[in-house]
Amino acid sequence: MATWQCVKQCGACCHLDASDRPDLDEYLLPDELALYLSMVGSDGWCINYDRIERECRIYAHRPRFCRVESEVFGDMYGIEPEELNDFAIECCEQQITGVYGDLSLEMVRFESAVGISLDLPPKLSSQGFS
Repeated sequence: MATWQCVKQCGACCHLDASDRPDLDEYLLPDELALYLSMVGSDGWCINYDRIERECRIYAHRPRFCRVESEVFGDMYGIEPEELNDFAIECCEQQITGVYGDLSLEMVRFESAVGISLDLPPKLSSQGFS
Protein backbone atom coordinates (compact mmCIF):
# COMPACT_ATOMS: atom_id res chain seq x y z
CA MET A 1 0.00 0.00 0.00
CA ALA A 2 1.25 3.46 -0.88
CA THR A 3 1.85 5.79 2.07
CA TRP A 4 1.99 9.55 1.53
CA GLN A 5 5.07 11.48 2.56
CA CYS A 6 6.60 14.78 1.63
CA VAL A 7 9.67 14.38 -0.56
CA LYS A 8 12.46 16.79 0.22
CA GLN A 9 13.58 19.11 -2.55
CA CYS A 10 10.47 18.64 -4.64
CA GLY A 11 8.66 21.92 -4.04
CA ALA A 12 5.81 21.33 -6.49
CA CYS A 13 3.31 22.41 -3.84
CA CYS A 14 5.19 25.72 -3.57
CA HIS A 15 4.12 26.67 -7.07
CA LEU A 16 1.15 28.77 -5.96
CA ASP A 17 0.04 30.40 -9.21
CA ALA A 18 -3.58 31.31 -8.45
CA SER A 19 -4.57 30.92 -12.12
CA ASP A 20 -3.90 27.18 -11.67
CA ARG A 21 -6.26 27.12 -8.67
CA PRO A 22 -9.38 29.13 -9.56
CA ASP A 23 -11.39 27.67 -6.68
CA LEU A 24 -9.16 28.92 -3.84
CA ASP A 25 -12.00 30.91 -2.31
CA GLU A 26 -14.01 27.69 -1.95
CA TYR A 27 -11.63 26.17 0.59
CA LEU A 28 -9.65 29.04 2.06
CA LEU A 29 -11.08 31.44 4.60
CA PRO A 30 -10.92 35.12 3.54
CA ASP A 31 -7.85 35.86 5.70
CA GLU A 32 -6.14 32.68 4.43
CA LEU A 33 -6.88 33.64 0.83
CA ALA A 34 -5.34 37.07 1.39
CA LEU A 35 -2.24 35.46 2.93
CA TYR A 36 -2.03 32.90 0.12
CA LEU A 37 -2.21 35.58 -2.56
CA SER A 38 0.41 37.68 -0.74
CA MET A 39 2.78 34.71 -0.87
CA VAL A 40 2.64 34.30 -4.66
CA GLY A 41 5.67 35.78 -6.39
CA SER A 42 5.64 37.25 -9.88
CA ASP A 43 6.81 33.91 -11.28
CA GLY A 44 4.00 31.97 -9.56
CA TRP A 45 6.28 30.43 -6.93
CA CYS A 46 5.87 31.04 -3.20
CA ILE A 47 8.06 33.89 -2.03
CA ASN A 48 9.17 31.66 0.86
CA TYR A 49 10.43 28.88 -1.40
CA ASP A 50 14.19 28.86 -1.91
CA ARG A 51 14.50 27.75 -5.53
CA ILE A 52 18.23 27.04 -5.20
CA GLU A 53 18.08 24.91 -2.05
CA ARG A 54 14.61 23.72 -3.10
CA GLU A 55 13.09 24.06 0.35
CA CYS A 56 10.69 26.25 2.29
CA ARG A 57 12.32 29.01 4.32
CA ILE A 58 9.40 29.03 6.80
CA TYR A 59 8.59 25.31 6.91
CA ALA A 60 8.28 25.09 10.71
CA HIS A 61 5.99 28.14 10.69
CA ARG A 62 4.21 27.64 7.35
CA PRO A 63 0.53 28.56 7.11
CA ARG A 64 -2.22 26.07 7.84
CA PHE A 65 -3.06 25.65 4.15
CA CYS A 66 0.49 24.41 3.51
CA ARG A 67 0.13 21.52 5.96
CA VAL A 68 -0.93 18.00 5.02
CA GLU A 69 -2.75 17.11 8.22
CA SER A 70 -6.09 15.37 8.68
CA GLU A 71 -7.68 18.29 10.57
CA VAL A 72 -6.60 20.81 7.92
CA PHE A 73 -7.72 18.67 4.99
CA GLY A 74 -10.96 17.90 6.77
CA ASP A 75 -11.69 21.61 7.19
CA MET A 76 -10.57 22.64 3.71
CA TYR A 77 -11.75 19.76 1.55
CA GLY A 78 -14.13 17.71 3.70
CA ILE A 79 -11.71 14.78 3.69
CA GLU A 80 -12.17 12.16 6.40
CA PRO A 81 -8.97 11.10 8.23
CA GLU A 82 -9.04 7.65 6.61
CA GLU A 83 -9.12 9.30 3.14
CA LEU A 84 -6.18 11.63 3.76
CA ASN A 85 -3.43 9.31 2.54
CA ASP A 86 -4.95 8.58 -0.88
CA PHE A 87 -6.17 12.17 -1.32
CA ALA A 88 -2.72 13.60 -0.49
CA ILE A 89 -1.02 11.21 -2.92
CA GLU A 90 -3.44 12.22 -5.67
CA CYS A 91 -2.95 15.93 -4.93
CA CYS A 92 0.83 15.56 -5.08
CA GLU A 93 0.71 13.59 -8.31
CA GLN A 94 -1.47 16.25 -9.94
CA GLN A 95 0.71 19.10 -8.71
CA ILE A 96 4.01 17.43 -9.64
CA THR A 97 2.63 16.61 -13.10
CA GLY A 98 1.48 20.20 -13.59
CA VAL A 99 4.74 21.75 -12.44
CA TYR A 100 7.40 19.28 -13.59
CA GLY A 101 5.68 16.67 -15.80
CA ASP A 102 4.50 13.12 -15.24
CA LEU A 103 7.87 11.59 -16.16
CA SER A 104 9.98 14.08 -14.22
CA LEU A 105 12.64 13.14 -11.71
CA GLU A 106 10.40 14.70 -9.05
CA MET A 107 7.58 12.29 -9.96
CA VAL A 108 9.92 9.32 -9.99
CA ARG A 109 11.26 10.30 -6.55
CA PHE A 110 7.75 10.89 -5.15
CA GLU A 111 6.29 7.63 -6.39
CA SER A 112 9.31 5.71 -5.17
CA ALA A 113 9.09 7.35 -1.72
CA VAL A 114 5.38 6.63 -1.28
CA GLY A 115 5.66 3.08 -2.60
CA ILE A 116 4.06 3.31 -6.02
CA SER A 117 5.70 1.04 -8.57
CA LEU A 118 6.57 2.77 -11.80
CA ASP A 119 6.13 1.54 -15.34
CA LEU A 120 8.87 3.59 -16.93
CA PRO A 121 9.66 3.74 -20.62
CA PRO A 122 12.60 1.48 -21.56
CA LYS A 123 14.99 4.45 -21.96
CA LEU A 124 14.50 5.56 -18.32
CA SER A 125 14.64 1.98 -17.02
CA SER A 126 17.98 1.46 -18.77
CA GLN A 127 19.33 4.61 -17.10
CA GLY A 128 18.94 3.12 -13.63
CA PHE A 129 15.49 4.38 -12.70
CA SER A 130 13.13 1.74 -11.38
